[in-house]
Amino acid sequence: MICGMSKPDELLVDLAALVESGQSNQMSLTVVTGGAVITGRLAPEAVWRLRVSEVLKDSDRLSDFSAAFKTPAKNDGAPTHLHFHVARILQGTVGIPETGGMYRVAIEDVSAWTVGDFSYSDH
Repeated sequence: MICGMSKPDELLVDLAALVESGQSNQMSLTVVTGGAVITGRLAPEAVWRLRVSEVLKDSDRLSDFSAAFKTPAKNDGAPTHLHFHVARILQGTVGIPETGGMYRVAIEDVSAWTVGDFSYSDH
């Protein structure tokens, strides 16, 4: 049996579009995707790509991949992905990585979400 792709959540698409249009990185979001819980702040795709490119450029082993992220995003309509920065995957009471990572999540793969990010503490 072949299942059709589910329609992405329109409200989540609208939030992503607002982040893109405002070039703001202050929207905190927590999503469930593929069984993982990712929490952090959204960034516009261009800002996210630039940051990933900078990180790769500074790497001895991965600097050759930096250029791939400098290519401008093909912006032809509504956003299809969420671009997280300072984000963590929640695993029990721990956020991985501790310093926060850069994640790209397809909006159509998000099964649940909430505004805000979860903080972790051992106290």
